[in-house]
Amino acid sequence: MSQAKSHFSPAAVLRGSLVPVLVIALWQILSTSGLINPVVLPSPVQVVVRWWAYLLPTEAYDPAQSSWILWALSGEMLFDAWSSLYRVVLGFAVGAGLALPLGLAMGGNPRIYALFDPLMQVLRPIPPIAYIPLAILWFGLGNAPAVFLIAIGAFFPVLMNTIAGVRHVDGIYLRAARNLGAGKLTMFVRVILPAATPYILAGARIGIGTAFIVVIVSEMIAVNSGLGFRILEAREFMWSDKIIAGMFTIGLLGLAIDIGMNRLNNHLLRWHRGLEN
Repeated sequence: MSQAKSHFSPAAVLRGSLVPVLVIALWQILSTSGLINPVVLPSPVQVVVRWWAYLLPTEAYDPAQSSWILWALSGEMLFDAWSSLYRVVLGFAVGAGLALPLGLAMGGNPRIYALFDPLMQVLRPIPPIAYIPLAILWFGLGNAPAVFLIAIGAFFPVLMNTIAGVRHVDGIYLRAARNLGAGKLTMFVRVILPAATPYILAGARIGIGTAFIVVIVSEMIAVNSGLGFRILEAREFMWSDKIIAGMFTIGLLGLAIDIGMNRLNNHLLRWHRGLEN
């Protein structure tokens, strides 16, 4: 736990902020000096102003229409962020929900592995965006093709890590369980699955990161809401400040998801690291 806290200490935050601050300062200097066309690359100040406008509600507050909290949360950016996050969570749940049992079966049973591995190795290198024409053909427009693409993006990281986790369980654990009279089901539930958990959680972390990448691409094609859709819309009107504001929103949301996944992993794997708190 002390190692995790050190990553968020004031000194660590200061060191991590040094390079971004220098980059933003250089960016501002180049923008204000006229060396860069503001239409192509607006200044950081313009981006912040646009980001704030993107965050605020588009209509004036009317107590007769809704409560203040609902009005404050009605901004375009919050709606888009929620739409993207909803698709990520749903697509990841579908992809991981299919990959986990298949990975456990392939990792624990050589016959099942031999049966499914050739197909998985053929499909795994195909990027999710290659499925876009089929996704639209099969599901039309809307959330369904986006969730389908996200599920594919999350499926293979979880699958491959789960297989690796099950197949790399230390033989000492297996021999000790057999010597104690453990049956196949007990060995799988009490020995193999806990030992493979670090691999599974690592795959889930990679999978949800991949899902977040795929959702942006899918929103540019199949839906009319979300951060990806809003960035594409801004490109059509040459609102480069809104494009960058949307990109930074994606980065912040992705950072929050990754931090949450990392803390969840640390909490669930306390026993693996020998930590009590």
